Amino acid sequence: MPRFKPPKTKKSVAKRFKISANGKVLRSHAGKRHLAGSKNAKRLRRLGRQVVIDKTDTHRVLQSMPYSHRG
Repeated sequence: MPRFKPPKTKKSVAKRFKISANGKVLRSHAGKRHLAGSKNAKRLRRLGRQVVIDKTDTHRVLQSMPYSHRG
């Protein structure tokens, strides 16, 4: 009889998203890696912050991270 395999964490998702202490899923902004000279300081500061992802994507991300603390 085959052994049960536990669910695996999708490493690409684990590197891109962070789960807050309250269980919200956070993501970082795109567009800060290069060509920063043409972007003003306010825009770069705003791109550095993390934001909560849309609630329609939360379930999909949490399924890919089965061992994350969900609050």
